[in-house]
Amino acid sequence: MKQNIGEFNSEERAAFILDLFHRTSIHHGIWFAEAIHQYGREQAYGLLGEVYRQSYGIQIKRLTKLFGGETSGQGLPEVLLGMEQQQSDQLIEALSVNWLANDGVWFQAIERSMGMSEAKRCNDSSWANFSPFEASAIRQFLQLGDQPGLEGLKAALRFRLYAFINKQSFTNETDDSFDFLMNDCRVQSARKRKGMDDYPCKSGGLIEYTSFARTIDSRITTECLCCPPDKHPDDYYCAWRFRLKN
Repeated sequence: MKQNIGEFNSEERAAFILDLFHRTSIHHGIWFAEAIHQYGREQAYGLLGEVYRQSYGIQIKRLTKLFGGETSGQGLPEVLLGMEQQQSDQLIEALSVNWLANDGVWFQAIERSMGMSEAKRCNDSSWANFSPFEASAIRQFLQLGDQPGLEGLKAALRFRLYAFINKQSFTNETDDSFDFLMNDCRVQSARKRKGMDDYPCKSGGLIEYTSFARTIDSRITTECLCCPPDKHPDDYYCAWRFRLKN
């Protein structure tokens, strides 16, 4: 049994460093969950925005000093600012795929231990927390304001993690509504290639899209047009109608 860090070899040190990143991210998430529990979702989002800006600045400054390089006046690392667009796009896609992979690993771990019904229950509950958070993060990043309407929602849907790994489109656009289609879903397409039935994601989707749209603009309602296990055309897996109430 190793007694101190000085006894680690290079591989053990590398693994330990990654574990520290993991602990920090989990601790950050626990603080956020507790803020939601104590003060409600909306106030917690405000606190999260403040914490993210301050903590990000502290961490980037320290790591940049350690590894060399500079940051811009906005605190952005030069290594990211200097990337070619193609490499930057590849990084965005890789981060999005990693997010989805992490989601799948969690689902499968619970499914193996507790069964499919428990995995679906946890999945739906997780979306009830993640989807409004992602909407809030995008709304702040794009500076959409509190009631950006349907145009704000369309912009936000283009910046979801899913948007960088799935194919999606808008159709049937009117002054007070539009339909959103998930033309290609990475999860469902993988199941199709393996000869498996669609994953029945409607229960999670209802939570996901309803809470996302409502967080972008509280006047927007969500209607599911189809979503597995519903039957769907070959050119999309699920379809959602968003309507702006007067």
